[in-house]
Amino acid sequence: AFMYFSTLTEIPIVEALMGAGMGKGPALALLLAGPALSLPNMLVIRTVIGTQKTLVYCALVVVMATIS
Repeated sequence: AFMYFSTLTEIPIVEALMGAGMGKGPALALLLAGPALSLPNMLVIRTVIGTQKTLVYCALVVVMATIS
């Protein structure tokens, strides 16, 4: 799920979701994966490390957030 999180907005978003009943595990996964998988961040990462490494990076973020 690609989302746009600007800097420092993920905390209030997760806080509101937890207030609505979200568990701590999914909240942690959202905090870990949300900013890393935002489209603007992925575009910047792609220009720095290339397309193939960016795909590997995104896959690892998804796997690690799922494990958390």
